[in-house]
Amino acid sequence: MNKQVKLSKRPFGMPDADTWTMETHPIPSPKDGEVLVKQEYISLDPAMRGWMNDAKSYIPPVQIGEVMRAGSIGTVIESKNPDFKVGDVLSGWGGVQQYIATNPAKANFYKVDANLAPMPVYIGTLGMPGMTAYFGILEVGKIKEGDVVLVSGAAGAVGSVVGQIAKIKGCTVIGIAGGPEKCKYLVDTLGFDGAIDYKNGDVKKELRAHCPKGIDVYFDNVGGEILDHALARLRRDARVVICGAISQYNNKEAIKGPSNYLSLLVNRATMQGMVVMDYTKDFGAAAQNMGMWMAQGKLKSKEDIYEGIENFRPTFNRLFTGQKMGKLVLKVSE
Repeated sequence: MNKQVKLSKRPFGMPDADTWTMETHPIPSPKDGEVLVKQEYISLDPAMRGWMNDAKSYIPPVQIGEVMRAGSIGTVIESKNPDFKVGDVLSGWGGVQQYIATNPAKANFYKVDANLAPMPVYIGTLGMPGMTAYFGILEVGKIKEGDVVLVSGAAGAVGSVVGQIAKIKGCTVIGIAGGPEKCKYLVDTLGFDGAIDYKNGDVKKELRAHCPKGIDVYFDNVGGEILDHALARLRRDARVVICGAISQYNNKEAIKGPSNYLSLLVNRATMQGMVVMDYTKDFGAAAQNMGMWMAQGKLKSKEDIYEGIENFRPTFNRLFTGQKMGKLVLKVSE
């Protein structure tokens, strides 16, 4: 049987026990041109919260009654497609379910080599979060050697990779994270030059101490008050990359925008949003570079893995409570 998590209502604030419904159906059979994938791991990402809202965005919302959209990775156990064989490992958009019958080409599934890296890495550092970090900091942030780079959500799947890439490129990197354990991880394990604990410190004061000459690039994953503080510290020709706003996703009131936006004018700075899907054609080249850095020990990957498709909601909510480190992954196979 195939367990599936389907969206049953649009959440208001933090998703609750009624947001999704667990259903069990027979395992589907692949049609001509399709493969049957036994899904092993599901990627849990903050963007999933936005996909549940019935609002215009860069991607259509998940509809009520549909399997919850999510990145995934698994193994082909039956094939009616000559380009794929039993045993192939595929990553794509399989959703929160244990099995999927799909035409890989039409559903953006692609082969990965599970001998080169563990499966969870392909939905983390070598998957959508890693690609987001790569193109966000290099193509949108346009970092150059000597830049002072500030990253919020720095201990998360995207932020941790952003900071490491910036270090590889010769930048000074300051991360913002919640709690002493995460801040210690950023400096001692990932090699950041400094870390700010937003839960236990004064972010505005700490930014002045860590970035006395200002910020050249701010990679924003959280929005809200921290974005405002960062804007106040921009240097001439600074770049602000808007990747996410996790502090605002479960708001029950209107989203709070920045009040220090005139700093963009004064400093001739830019603030640009980025969506990783715009760079799909270049994922292969990016993965090669990232894989090379990992092999050289310059880029570290950390996955925080939980088990059981029945635990989807409480695991998903860890994205917003801060109870995780690195890439949040759910093992759904039994």
